[in-house]
Amino acid sequence: MSYWVPSALALAVLLFPLSVQAQFSATPAPACVAPPEMTRLDQALARTARRLVAREPLTIVAIGSSSTAGAGASSPAASYPSRLAVELRERFPGRFIRVINQGVNGEDAREMIARFDTSVFAEKPDLVLWQVGTNSLLLDRPLDPAGVLIREGLRRLKAEGMDVVLIDAQFAPKVLAKADVGTLMNLYSAVAKEANVGVFNRFAVMRHWREHAGIPFTTFLSPDELHMNDWSYACVAKLLAGAIVEAAGRATLSADALPPRR
Repeated sequence: MSYWVPSALALAVLLFPLSVQAQFSATPAPACVAPPEMTRLDQALARTARRLVAREPLTIVAIGSSSTAGAGASSPAASYPSRLAVELRERFPGRFIRVINQGVNGEDAREMIARFDTSVFAEKPDLVLWQVGTNSLLLDRPLDPAGVLIREGLRRLKAEGMDVVLIDAQFAPKVLAKADVGTLMNLYSAVAKEANVGVFNRFAVMRHWREHAGIPFTTFLSPDELHMNDWSYACVAKLLAGAIVEAAGRATLSADALPPRR
């Protein structure tokens, strides 16, 4: 019986994919950083602060479209809401903190608002993270009607007494290709200021990764050049957790500075 013995050249060819895989797996991940002014929320989170100070359960609802649902992630556990829950529990060990993912692929503002009763209010959240607006841009829909809807959505959320944070669009080639991207970014700022809610500036953070940290799009985006990936979802979650904790801390300090009630 004879056995095939690979030549040195054949062995090298067989092992080449493994060596390439090992090389990429050994490449360290970029540092998850962004300037503090990019992640700071303009408004304090008073209800979130009260829950944390009282050591009471904290419920967060993340509502949005595909980048909330986790498109591009390797599993639901790698979506930003799932990673946010991990980050917050690490900061507050022993606390009961829920982050409920209510993202639905492809939805626009109208469709999200239509399910506020079942997807948001039914959960009785203390904090709502609303990622909205990108699909109107991608589908080339007029942004003025989207602005009206977002304003109405914020009014409804605020009327329920919960903290609210808007999450803006992702910095990605398919977003940047749209002529109205600047209009959308201005819209976020305007509606947030009118409603006195904070905006988590995901667009600015991701732009910082690309233009200042020199991280290639392929490192933090999926191959579709739109959705995020495991690394970027985890990094956004880490930075957002820090922003939430800082904004809640400001609310606590503001309350401590008030004179006692009589």
